Amino acid sequence: MQIPAKADYAIRALLSLAATDVSVSAEHLAQEQELPAKFLGAILSDLRRGGLVTSQRGPEGGFRLARPADEIMIADILRVVSGPMAGVRGMRPEALHYEGHASHLRDVWVAVRGTLREVLEHVTLGQVLRGDLPDSVTRFSDDPDAWQTRTL
Repeated sequence: MQIPAKADYAIRALLSLAATDVSVSAEHLAQEQELPAKFLGAILSDLRRGGLVTSQRGPEGGFRLARPADEIMIADILRVVSGPMAGVRGMRPEALHYEGHASHLRDVWVAVRGTLREVLEHVTLGQVLRGDLPDSVTRFSDDPDAWQTRTL
């Protein structure tokens, strides 16, 4: 699975917002995380429409989390900025139908989605910010094999 830049930037910006109690400008977030300001502005608009941040104009304006960091799952963010987590050719895995030798491939795609959910639906912004990740995540990240890149 590839995590697009849009998703990475969104999570990084939200982590910065989670670390403060004041409104923060898009420009400040972009500088702090070394992100392209225009792209981040578009991402923040998506996050606002998705109900994850609120915005206020004016000298005291900027962006804030719409709810506490411990209530925002990483999966929520990914769905807002990237859509479904495990689509195949733009379709939901359970909607696929394969014939012949590939007839059981749908089960693999559904399992992939389940594994992503096992991690991403159980990790909040607050946990990432504190480094207090649940066992469902650390059991994977503690495995030395998980840190190895595989190629053909």
